[in-house]
Amino acid sequence: MYANIQWHGGLTFTGTSRPGVHVPLEGDSNAAGADTSFRPLELFALGLAGCTGMDVISILEKKRLKVTGFQVNVEILDRAQDYPKVWNRVKIEYLITGKAIDPAAVERAIELSKTKYCPASAMLEKGVQIEHEYRIVESADQ
Repeated sequence: MYANIQWHGGLTFTGTSRPGVHVPLEGDSNAAGADTSFRPLELFALGLAGCTGMDVISILEKKRLKVTGFQVNVEILDRAQDYPKVWNRVKIEYLITGKAIDPAAVERAIELSKTKYCPASAMLEKGVQIEHEYRIVESADQ
């Protein structure tokens, strides 16, 4: 299972789960009768991505770092053998685009999100192994 959010500035995001299913998170999720709605497990993964993603980006912006793009991917890596709907291991990957983004600031923002701000992450930490990874992409001078 896979979920992804992309930040479009402000509070605008697009959520993606199954291939080809892109839903504006602030808009109608059932356009033209197509199956564009999210399943409960996908909604939780998108909620986790959105929760931790907004935390990390807001912390970086408060540090006055020049973030120009931000994306969060949540991937379910393992499920419990006897309970296939129960997760054992989740990977959260942050892709941050900007100018002179300090890796230590990113690590601190992720740590604050998972221990202090994001309730979805805090709930999962009690029973699920969560891996946090990040990549910083330098944006060109403009």
